[in-house]
Amino acid sequence: MNSKIWLSSPHLGPGEFNFVKEAFDTNWIAPLGPHVDGFESDLAKFTGSAHAAALSSGTAALHLALIMLGVEAGDEVICQSFTFSASANPIVYQGATPVFIDSEEQTWNMDPALLEQAIIDRIAKGKKPKAIIPVHLYGMPAQMGRIMEIANKYDIPVIEDAAEALGSTINGKAAGTFGLMGILSFNGNKIITTSGGGALISNDENYIRQAHFLATQARDAAPHYQHSSIGYNYRLSNVSAGIGRGQMQVLKERIEQRRAVYEFYKEQLSDIPAIEFLSESTGSFSNRWLTAVLVHPNLSNGVTRETLRASLQNDNIESRPLWKPMHLQPVFESYPAYINGVSEKLFNDGLCLPSGSNLTREDLKRVVDNIRSNF
Repeated sequence: MNSKIWLSSPHLGPGEFNFVKEAFDTNWIAPLGPHVDGFESDLAKFTGSAHAAALSSGTAALHLALIMLGVEAGDEVICQSFTFSASANPIVYQGATPVFIDSEEQTWNMDPALLEQAIIDRIAKGKKPKAIIPVHLYGMPAQMGRIMEIANKYDIPVIEDAAEALGSTINGKAAGTFGLMGILSFNGNKIITTSGGGALISNDENYIRQAHFLATQARDAAPHYQHSSIGYNYRLSNVSAGIGRGQMQVLKERIEQRRAVYEFYKEQLSDIPAIEFLSESTGSFSNRWLTAVLVHPNLSNGVTRETLRASLQNDNIESRPLWKPMHLQPVFESYPAYINGVSEKLFNDGLCLPSGSNLTREDLKRVVDNIRSNF
């Protein structure tokens, strides 16, 4: 059997081991430490955000953001439907109700028109949403200009889920920095990784200070262990942060490599009418974390997304369908949703192709040859 081609595997640079070795040499193995401080500084500088808190996951970051906004049982939070479940789970952690918004076709992210429709409807029902969570899916920035206009009009705070979008920008401004807070993920398949980890970024120092406090079990300033608030074990370890600092040194290169993967696929497959690529909007820059395509069966004599996925799998090549929308998930299907059919069509027709920054030219050619063989 041919060697495995992964969808998006970790890609380490030359510096990670040095930072990790320093953590071992200085015995900074426990959570917190100088690498955590350094990683937070690196993230703030790269994104242009004033402050950052390094945490155990992007999910933890989103959970803390909701807590700090006072989201509690009985509240409603607007969430993009076309996303991974981690965007919605923390809403339910708080006993609140997620209200799902479908996508627009240009970026595949939250539809601003449906967003405003939902806000008006929820307010009419006596439930003004406590927050809005748009997602920059696969690294493609959402229509944040319009989303922020609507959010400001109705005075609803925005938490940007930029878990997949580190390095993506809109008119030079980093994804994750348009709202009150933004969240990042450094899971093993992301554009850079700390093995597992995430971050909360914000220009408001109070939110980051409070996130640090809550993430370290909410221990009060006392000579003994005293707690006046419920806390969480959400801080990133010094060792993991060391990996992150090494990854930050190669982040710009990783973005270039991911974008080169997208360009290769587009160049090699654009002559097939059934395959459609997601293009950047004017002023939008995507890190191209994953290259995703739509496969139109009506233009391919019945070749579907699933035809290609199975064909690639038979050649030991990992690909995956686009996210199944949250409003179609069994665990979320009973919650309010404002739907236009876009995300369901994307799920039915969409496929994520291998996009790792460590893929070789031979790997990419093998993927392309397999896809072309189906047409």
